[in-house]
Amino acid sequence: MVALLQHMIKGLVKSPDAMQINEVEGESSVLYELTVAESDVDSVKGPDGETLRALRTVLSASSGERRAVLELVEPDA
Repeated sequence: MVALLQHMIKGLVKSPDAMQINEVEGESSVLYELTVAESDVDSVKGPDGETLRALRTVLSASSGERRAVLELVEPDA
């Protein structure tokens, strides 16, 4: 699943090397914490959060029985 996220997000960001995905396993769900370069946050969010919502939809559809959650971790200002 991490590979799928990396593939989708690499096309959106200008600094793919700065991208990190942390996978946190729960009993019935998996949390994916996405960290990107500060300059790429708006690209991942998209207008009105639409791009991030689309990423979450694809992740959810491909997750199978376990619930998958994608969280964008924004850098501290």
